[in-house]
Amino acid sequence: MAGFEITPWDVTGKVDYDKLVSEFGISKLNDKILDRVKKITGELHPMLRRGIFFAHRDFEWILNEYEKGNKFFLYTGCGPSGPLHLGHVGTWLFTKWLQDKFDVALYFQFTDDEKFWFKDKSFEEIQRWTEDNMLDVAALGFDPEKTHFLVDTRHANLLYPIAVKFAKKITFSTVKASFGMTNEDNIGKIFYTSMQAAPAVIPSVLKGEDVPCLIPLGVDQDPHFRVARDVYPKLGYYKPAILHSMFWPALKGPEGKMSSSDESSAIFLSDDEKTVEKKIKKYAFSGGKDTIEEHRRLGGNPDIDVCFQYLKFMFEEDDEELAKIEEEYRSGKMLTSELKDIAIGKINAFLKEHRKKRAKINKKILERDWLWQE
Repeated sequence: MAGFEITPWDVTGKVDYDKLVSEFGISKLNDKILDRVKKITGELHPMLRRGIFFAHRDFEWILNEYEKGNKFFLYTGCGPSGPLHLGHVGTWLFTKWLQDKFDVALYFQFTDDEKFWFKDKSFEEIQRWTEDNMLDVAALGFDPEKTHFLVDTRHANLLYPIAVKFAKKITFSTVKASFGMTNEDNIGKIFYTSMQAAPAVIPSVLKGEDVPCLIPLGVDQDPHFRVARDVYPKLGYYKPAILHSMFWPALKGPEGKMSSSDESSAIFLSDDEKTVEKKIKKYAFSGGKDTIEEHRRLGGNPDIDVCFQYLKFMFEEDDEELAKIEEEYRSGKMLTSELKDIAIGKINAFLKEHRKKRAKINKKILERDWLWQE
C-alpha cells in the first residue's frame, strides 16, 4: 500500500486506517453498533469510545446472535518469540473486558510453530518464551474457569485435524499473493494460516454444533482470516467475526508499531521502573516544540506525541482527565517533560501491579488452571 506496508509480521510507514478499511474490505465501527454494545454491557470500554478498536467483520451478527441467546466465544492469541510489550497487552485487556461483560469463554492460542518457522530462533528457545508469555497472559486477570490456553505443538491432537481441512481448501497461490511468500520460504510458513484458522471452530467441533466466534486482534492479523473466511462455511462452520485494533505506536515515532524485536521501540512487561523512565525520556517521540518558549507560544501536538497516545490507548481511562491533558498540551500550558512524567508514572504503576500478579503464578498453576485439557 502506498506510504505504508502491513503484514502479520511487520508494519512499516504511517498507517492510513481509512485506506486500510477499503483495502482490507472491513467495516468501520459506527455509533449505532457502539450504542448496541453499551445497551448490553452498560458501558463502553475506552478503546471503543476512543476508536482504538475501529473496524470489524460481522460484529453486528455476533450481537444479533448474543441477543437471541446464542452465546459466542472469544479467540485471540500470542506469537511467543520474545518478551511481551504494552502493544500486546492492550488488545488482551480489551478481550478480558469482553469476557467479563458478555460472560463468555476464551480460547487463547500460543503459536509456537509460527514463531519457529518465521523467526531465526531454536525450537527450544521458542518453548521457553511460550512458558514465559503464558505467565504474563495469565496475570492479566482472565477468568481461569472460562479461559483455555492452546499451544500449537502441544495441542496438535486438537488443532491439526481441523487445520488439515483448511489446508486442503487454501491454495499456495492464494497464500503467496496474500503474504508475499516466495519459493524460498519454508513450507511451514505456507501451512501456518490453517493453524491460525483452527481455534475459531474448536467449540463447534467439541460440541458438535455451530458456536459463534469473535476475534479481537491487531488489524495486521486480518489477512490470515481474510484468506480462511470463505473456507469456514465450506467446512460447515460459521465465519468468525472480528474486531480490529489500531497499532500501538512505537516509542520512536508515529510510524510502524511497537515491536518485540526492537528494544528501543517498545516498553516490555519485564522493564523495571528505571528502564521505563529511561526509555520514555530517551526515545519517546514528542509532539512538543524545540524550545520551551516556542512550546508555550504555539503548543504541542498530542496527535503525534507517543506519551499522549499511550495515555489515550490504555493508561488514562477518565475521558475528562484525558481531555484536560490534551487541552493543556495543545495550549502550551503543559510541557513535553510534564507529559512524559505523567506517562512514566502511570505505566510504572501498571507494571508494578502486573509483576505482583505474575509472581503468584508458576508452571504448576499454568498446567492446572490455564492449559486446555481433554
